[in-house]
Amino acid sequence: MSSEVAEDGLRKPLLHTGSWYRMSGMGSRQSSIMGSSMNLMRESISVFFCVSVVALGPIQFGFTCGYSNPTQSEIIRDLDLTISEFSIFGSLANVGAMVGAIASGQIAEYIGRKGSLMIAAIPNIIGWLAISFAKDSSFLFMGRLLEGFGVGIISYTVPVYIAEIAPQNLRGSLGSVNQLSVTIGIMLAYLLGLFLPWRVLAVLGILPCTLLIPGLFFIPESPRWLAKMGLNEGFETSLQVLRGFDTDISSEVNEIKRSVASSNRRTVIRISELRRKRYWYPLMVGIGLLMLQQLTGINGVLFYSSSIFQSAGISSAKAATFGIGALQVVFTGISATLIDRAGRRILLIVSSSLMTLSCVLVALAFYFKDTLPGDDHPIMEVFALVGLLVLVAGFSIGLGAVPWVIMSEILPVSIKSLAGSVATLANWLSASIVTMTANLLFTWSTGGAFAIYALISAFTLAFVVLWVPETKGRTLEEIQSSFH
Repeated sequence: MSSEVAEDGLRKPLLHTGSWYRMSGMGSRQSSIMGSSMNLMRESISVFFCVSVVALGPIQFGFTCGYSNPTQSEIIRDLDLTISEFSIFGSLANVGAMVGAIASGQIAEYIGRKGSLMIAAIPNIIGWLAISFAKDSSFLFMGRLLEGFGVGIISYTVPVYIAEIAPQNLRGSLGSVNQLSVTIGIMLAYLLGLFLPWRVLAVLGILPCTLLIPGLFFIPESPRWLAKMGLNEGFETSLQVLRGFDTDISSEVNEIKRSVASSNRRTVIRISELRRKRYWYPLMVGIGLLMLQQLTGINGVLFYSSSIFQSAGISSAKAATFGIGALQVVFTGISATLIDRAGRRILLIVSSSLMTLSCVLVALAFYFKDTLPGDDHPIMEVFALVGLLVLVAGFSIGLGAVPWVIMSEILPVSIKSLAGSVATLANWLSASIVTMTANLLFTWSTGGAFAIYALISAFTLAFVVLWVPETKGRTLEEIQSSFH
């Protein structure tokens, strides 16, 4: 028995004080339960802290997206801009984000996830300062481009970092924090925009990235990135910090090493090899979901929500817009609690179904409002309002967060940087198309615009049912090996 005790002491020196208690058999089961609970708590605290730090990036992302909505009239008046010039200002964030998306994969690959976020924070801060001190459109446009560039990097790096540090039983919920933080940023911009001048609001936009930079020094780098770069000592240290110092990480270490060794054997992928299912299938799913997320029209609805409410005959359009922002936060939070229980597919199916039905409802409401005699149609106004609220709730419960989670889970390690950049670029390109065409569609026919969005939402439902796999409860390595 003494030799067995010695062996145990060598294997687990931190646990030697409880050796007699375990050997005696007294309360062994209770000890095991308590130990695992304590390890889970330590692991959760460490990972939650890391996620809360990097979540400052998506808050910045959301604040950038929401900034132009409540400030439009003030900026146009103070800088003597035309509607077209302000529209350029709003769309330049998408242009900058596309450039950032192209660079994001390579930046995150060569200097790490933390270094990538550090680089993203700097242009965001400079961009907000340029906007807050702008005397004409040139500084306004430059600031918006810089913000967009930083946001493009953030939109790829944060979900990838969270997926790579999270334990598999929490990966979906923690991954949803990315989109939850975006909606919080949008809501804060809507709320503060009701009370603050646009220059002060721009100064407040600096805060998330100002806090992000020092926060990055207190969190570990992604262990999977460290392993891929051959930094084995740092890789195991990072994973041990994330999982807790009393946790046996040997199994996870071996699994990650096998995955990295397999991907490193083929560092160059020929174009012809993309025809293999292990590459084309996850690429199709990841890029398809991120494009359809935007093509369903959500950015057009959010960007022009005030004018949509006004055309529907709803007073207090700004207050209604803030209500939409708050609704996004609530339902994205619900999504985060359900994603690891219900699964990714079911949330996407529910989300795209709700969006299809709500777009049909809004389209019919505007159609009958425009064709029925008279100007006062309160029932149609109620239908339009309910339809818009259900649309935003439906998007937030699934299509808002889940595509980013799935993208970060299924892309093969060997092409993750390039494929992730392409997927993020496709998302921002789709967002730009929707933002640029939405106003034209609403001017042509609001009901017709929502009919088009209903068709795309219905196609999204079919895409999910036919092609999107369930990734709940599987490690990243298991997910990627399933495509072989």
